[in-house]
Amino acid sequence: MTTRWPWISMLVSLILTLTPFGLEIVNAAFFADEALSRNIWAPIALSIIAVMTAAILLEWLVRTYILNRRARGVTS
Repeated sequence: MTTRWPWISMLVSLILTLTPFGLEIVNAAFFADEALSRNIWAPIALSIIAVMTAAILLEWLVRTYILNRRARGVTS
């Protein structure tokens, strides 16, 4: 691991968003013609986005911790 960039979580999030099911959720949550559909799906979509963001942040923190630990070297 040579970078702090959380590419694994971002790639998984992008793939899940671009699947037909993910696109359907986004369309129902933000672009639906019916207000009822938007009101039902918007909190669900926002929760999914929050979970994906938390996973990206967690991966970034873990990568930063590991890289800092490796930079210090082994101490006895």
